[in-house]
Amino acid sequence: MVTLFLCGDVMTGRGVDQIMPHPSAPEIFEPCIRDARKYVTLAELASGPIARTVPPAYIWGDALGELARAAPDARIINLETSVTTCDDCWIDKAINYRMHPDNIACLTAARIDVCVLANNHALDYGYAGLDETLDTLTGAGLKAAGAGRSITEARQPAVIDLPGAHRVLVFALGTRSSGIPPAWEATPNSPGVEFLEDLSPATADKILQRVGRVRCPGDIVVASIHWGSNWAYEVPRAQVHFAHRLIDGGVDLVHGHSSHHPRPIEVYRKKLVLYGCGDFIDDYEGITGFEAFRDDLVLMYLPTVNPHNGELLRLRMVPMRIRRMRLNRAWPEEAAWLRDTVHRASCEFGTAVDLDSEGALVLG
Repeated sequence: MVTLFLCGDVMTGRGVDQIMPHPSAPEIFEPCIRDARKYVTLAELASGPIARTVPPAYIWGDALGELARAAPDARIINLETSVTTCDDCWIDKAINYRMHPDNIACLTAARIDVCVLANNHALDYGYAGLDETLDTLTGAGLKAAGAGRSITEARQPAVIDLPGAHRVLVFALGTRSSGIPPAWEATPNSPGVEFLEDLSPATADKILQRVGRVRCPGDIVVASIHWGSNWAYEVPRAQVHFAHRLIDGGVDLVHGHSSHHPRPIEVYRKKLVLYGCGDFIDDYEGITGFEAFRDDLVLMYLPTVNPHNGELLRLRMVPMRIRRMRLNRAWPEEAAWLRDTVHRASCEFGTAVDLDSEGALVLG
């Protein structure tokens, strides 16, 4: 058995970066907010004072205990920020995330294995920012997937070696629907992300060809996809068909992200499809307008799969609440709200979600 830790968007830039030991210059270039420290102020107005300066492990809070308890064999996040000292942000984007490289310990504190970069913030500070991001991750012993200095590098899977001659292969992909600018697409001669022009069967088959060239018996293949809108529970049929074709062709688990809240879950041909894992770490605390989605409530996804055939054996999801820019174990009523919401959203896929005796979400 192999257990993975998966989550959605880890956004350690902007306000989160400002409470770290080595904050970037606070100037940002958003239409309404020009100082990243404003996001810290909003969080404090909502939940109370936040210490300056917090230790690197602070943002993970109670999640660290859950990780120690679950002891996953591989830990995969969608890192939605540039890790750089570069000051030249991508001028055509309204929102730019940046974390100072000297704060990289906030990721190593959780012993992350793979940072997915095929998303709409990886190049927020341009090609120089991406280059420094890649160097910083490599220097810290973290693997990157979905972005690189060429299309060849961007398409390479991150490989996690496991005991017993097993491996986890992470292929990371991003789509226009998540907000990735088409100009960010990596080419043979320029850096960028692995950008999918569409979700057609032909596109899926090209990915499966690459999977087939590197997969060995005993490997677990994860397709980590940044797709879809920020708010809504409906899953476009194109995403469903694309996920199914990937699994039909040999992918073992689809790890979707981009939405700011958890979206439906499907078990297709005994394999797991997470259509949207939601945010996991961010600085949205205190921002109003989408309270009905409860984006402060997040999930740790801990699927256990059979390494011989990739089939899902069980899925445990630990509910957390972001408070003071830290992950805290959710209260029972919050866990119940998440259970009801994810269950309702997943019903059309024949998936039932329940709570176990410890307050974690499980498949019914």
